[in-house]
Amino acid sequence: MGARCSKFSICWWHSHLKPSVLQSSDLEDGGKNDKNALPSFNEFSLQELKAATNGFSPDNIVSEHGEKAPNVVYKGRLQNDRWIAVKRFNKSAWPDHRQFTEEARSVGNLRSERLANLIGCCYEGDERLLVAEFMPNETLAKHLFHWEAQPMKWAMRLRVALYLAQALEYCSSKGRALYHDLNAYRVLFDQDGNPRLSCFGLMKNSRDGKSYSTNLAFTPPEYLRTGRVTQESVVYSFGTMLLDLLSGKHIPPSHALDLIRGKNFLMLMDSCLEGHFSNDDGTELVRLASRCLQYEARERPNAKSLVAALMSLQKETEVPSYVLLGIPHGTANPTQPLSLTPMGEACLRMDLTAIHENLEKIGYKDDEGIANELSFQMWTKQMQESLTSKRQGDAAFRAKDFTTAIDCYTQFIDGGTMVSPTVFVRRCLSYLMSDMPQEALGDAIQAHVVSTEWPTAFYLQAAALFSLGMESDAQESLKDGTNLEAKRNKN
Repeated sequence: MGARCSKFSICWWHSHLKPSVLQSSDLEDGGKNDKNALPSFNEFSLQELKAATNGFSPDNIVSEHGEKAPNVVYKGRLQNDRWIAVKRFNKSAWPDHRQFTEEARSVGNLRSERLANLIGCCYEGDERLLVAEFMPNETLAKHLFHWEAQPMKWAMRLRVALYLAQALEYCSSKGRALYHDLNAYRVLFDQDGNPRLSCFGLMKNSRDGKSYSTNLAFTPPEYLRTGRVTQESVVYSFGTMLLDLLSGKHIPPSHALDLIRGKNFLMLMDSCLEGHFSNDDGTELVRLASRCLQYEARERPNAKSLVAALMSLQKETEVPSYVLLGIPHGTANPTQPLSLTPMGEACLRMDLTAIHENLEKIGYKDDEGIANELSFQMWTKQMQESLTSKRQGDAAFRAKDFTTAIDCYTQFIDGGTMVSPTVFVRRCLSYLMSDMPQEALGDAIQAHVVSTEWPTAFYLQAAALFSLGMESDAQESLKDGTNLEAKRNKN
């Protein structure tokens, strides 16, 4: 597991901390002497943005659903070396370019340290593009749900909640209180590790999809009734994000509220936080989340009261965000895109035929210990039966008779005389070929349990997750497999 949160919470509210770090009264970026101050809102040419994104290269895609997203986000670099994020809408969005530019300019007038600010747009022909500041340190979802080095510390979770509430309060004060589908992928981290709210969710009236993701368990109840986003709907979504921060998981509000009503709030808490927060603080944050999640919209708090409540909970306020987050300071340039192997590319494309060819090619060379085990156990009857099942499964797998392959590999696995990660990944692909993605995911996870450093297990897990529509988790598994393979090739 990652490093655990240290226990110190000295408040340096006045002597060392910039007021803008915690206070919401001075969040606008207006310093004319600041050489890094953002430019005013601009209209870019399509040629400029093509050059910045290397011709909208797939390697530059940073949105969580990759090329499959209805509106893809690319990272890019302008001629003045400023890094940008470019959101490219599909052709059916914003048919009226005047409405598009009017809405973009309205959002582009906002300037806050709590936002990943909109700095421009582009409309040429069917193209509709938004240009925002690029945030190089990934999303809250990445750091909260898919962390690698360390779980997010309690003090950082409290800071994320406060900064997000300050962002919403600022937007509300500027007449932009409505935010569409507030979730952990909309919170980004800048080069100092400070959390910022993406400006893209402030855009309205486009035809690029619903205001909320299709998971109804997380949708405000009034939106289900009316189909309209209100200020209170945004607060409800903020409450779901407080649950994310408390638990380290994406918990449906109904389940969380049942635990809260049963006074079992400690069951909500992320186990990685054990011993690193006081019960009083945990209780207060749970209470705030439950207020945000009230069924009746009028009973929810507003952004200003959220800021006031969260301000008093802050810990380790003198510690920079990048330290709490456990990242290097000043990561101004984004990391290079992953260079996928043929197997990784096949999983990203969900090309099951190519995955099959690759598994056939590598055979059983990555099974650890199975050859030695066979050399002295072949004489037992049970082993002979297991080997027969495996051979029959392999023959069916080669012949693309995946139903028979599943049956034979299941006999081999249930026999229990030996454990083969390769059999698990072969049965996993057979399940995918048979449109059984949940079973496939189970086998991919089993292969990883048996052989924790085997890239192929991660690749098949990615394929199963893609098939289940869990795009973000799939991308993480794909990244893990690619990094493991690169590490293996280096050794």
